[in-house]
Amino acid sequence: MTSVQFTGLQACEILDSRGRPTLSVTAACGPRHTAAAVPSGASTGRSEAHERRDGDPSRYGGAGVLGAVDTVNSELRRLLCRRAWASLAELDAAMVELDGTADRRRLGANAILGVSMAAARMFAEAGEVPLWSWLRVTGTGPRMPVPHFNVLNGGAHAHTGLDFQEFMIAPVAAATTAAAIRAGAEIYAALRTLLAERGHSVGLGDEGGFAPEVTRPEDALHLLLRAIEDAGYPAGPDGVAIAIDPAASQFRQPDGSYLVNGHRHSSSELVQRYVQMVRDFPVWSIEDGMAEDDLSGWRELTAELGDRVQLVGDDNFVTSASRIARGAKLSVANAALIKLNQIGTVTETLDAIEICREHGYRQMISHRSGETADAFIADLAVGTGCGQLKAGAPARGERVAKYNRLLEIAARHPELPYGAAFDVRLG
Repeated sequence: MTSVQFTGLQACEILDSRGRPTLSVTAACGPRHTAAAVPSGASTGRSEAHERRDGDPSRYGGAGVLGAVDTVNSELRRLLCRRAWASLAELDAAMVELDGTADRRRLGANAILGVSMAAARMFAEAGEVPLWSWLRVTGTGPRMPVPHFNVLNGGAHAHTGLDFQEFMIAPVAAATTAAAIRAGAEIYAALRTLLAERGHSVGLGDEGGFAPEVTRPEDALHLLLRAIEDAGYPAGPDGVAIAIDPAASQFRQPDGSYLVNGHRHSSSELVQRYVQMVRDFPVWSIEDGMAEDDLSGWRELTAELGDRVQLVGDDNFVTSASRIARGAKLSVANAALIKLNQIGTVTETLDAIEICREHGYRQMISHRSGETADAFIADLAVGTGCGQLKAGAPARGERVAKYNRLLEIAARHPELPYGAAFDVRLG
């Protein structure tokens, strides 16, 4: 691997897709410049790395990031430019050591991640390879992922009466990336027409999906089924499957019950509701089906559905290698969501992916609700060969940037296989 001697580092405050501040970071190595923009989440796990905000109520309601910007332009710039770095792992470890806290609280995970992403791009440029190729992990070839389009938004992403947060369509049987993205766009258009015909709003949630006043998750699933059929695609493993992210921590009650469209459920009752959904609809993946602290509920869900569909841990795993390993020992879930800003560096993100593979867990690379036009995660999904990427609806620039990057990679490298790299099972 080619070592890199950085000669400059500069950050500035920009806006994410929700109109909230975030960071853009630019690194220099002689005449070369690489940049990265940092995403931000709305529905977050309690153990995520700390996102540093200014707390000044006179600017952006306290959400400004000028302190994180200053950290990049001072402490992190001095660290980055003081010597040549043999690897990104070496640099990331030095930034974590400089921060000195367990959750990146002092410097801010958003500051550290921006530097890590920009540095990763510089290492790729120094090696004269595309970012996706540089991000390859041991033992797995690159692969074009199945895009998971969030076409109906609820929960923290829409603030309607729909408690479940995401309803996604996944063209699992498409032959190519272009065919998959075409399917997503056509189904999205069919869903818009269907909602308008039924008198629903076609306003959008945070991630570009429609946010109709639907309250029952099953009604949302019916809408997706109809839209898939209206667009001319078969629903199921031979066509387009459905994935859901209930984000159950958001509707867990203080007494431990779950409140879904006005009905209280025990953990066991919620598990059985998922079982019925899997029977009635082509649902192949359930993310955060139980709250992050509901260990017994997670174990029951995994025992009930773990050999039939994908069960993705997000809030409970927060892209932490140690948490994923612990979850595997406790028989919790069978897959992990992978988000760069949950853990704070590119190296630790790759470590989490490696741990998933050691334990036979699948991985789904994910965006955040507060996104930018940076398409880093598209390269990450391709390079790691995980076979799955969720980046929101096939609409809005910050979401489409990821899908367009996939199209660009696929066009330039038609030899890369498309698909999940495993059998998609339905219950």
